[in-house]
Amino acid sequence: MKIRFFDQGIEDFLLKLDKPTIAKALRTFDLLEKFGKNLSMPHGKKINENLFELRIRGRTEVGIFYTFNKRTAIVLSAFVKKTRKIPKSYLKLAEKRLKSLD
Repeated sequence: MKIRFFDQGIEDFLLKLDKPTIAKALRTFDLLEKFGKNLSMPHGKKINENLFELRIRGRTEVGIFYTFNKRTAIVLSAFVKKTRKIPKSYLKLAEKRLKSLD
């Protein structure tokens, strides 16, 4: 499975994280490439039918929304998690980007 970013801003955001978090994110992306739709907790979480969240745990916790299109995982957005709950603004952004793919 290939991974593609919706836009360059997501990749820029991830590269600005601290080095341990970047390493965890890269490892989690490797798991996504390997397992695809079968990736589950604690690394992947299904939000709805077409939207999923990669969960990067650690000192800095990061949520990364993604979807699937054939054999490609498309990363829609990423954010630093400050609480266990997903902020509505980030969820709406991911849903907006998901609709624009149709």
